[in-house]
Amino acid sequence: QVQLVESGGGLVQDGGSLRLSCAASGRTFRSNAMAWFRQAPGKDRDFVAGISWRSSTYYADSVKDRFTISRDNAVNTVSLQMNSLKPEDTAVYYCAAYGSSYYPPPKRWEEYDYWGQGTQVTVSS
Repeated sequence: QVQLVESGGGLVQDGGSLRLSCAASGRTFRSNAMAWFRQAPGKDRDFVAGISWRSSTYYADSVKDRFTISRDNAVNTVSLQMNSLKPEDTAVYYCAAYGSSYYPPPKRWEEYDYWGQGTQVTVSS
């Protein structure tokens, strides 16, 4: 059974930092793109950052230069370092894995095959 488990969410002040982690189990994703999405109440699930199987990175314009995605294939994890957080970053953050190998990370959430349960990030002003 494949599982993605996120951790590291919480409450932080405007300008603060958080680091999210996603641990995968049940199969290896070393050949697959991974990504982080977020969803605020009443809004769509939006692409935040993605990383290809060979660690090329992709970011939404709203988080570029503030967030950094990385992966450690040895322990089947992907992380998201979030700096200079803003109140508009408040959302539930989801880790996702793309099912096909050797593709860049799609930006549409509908294309992902595996999802974590989500972790809440709240940035207070």
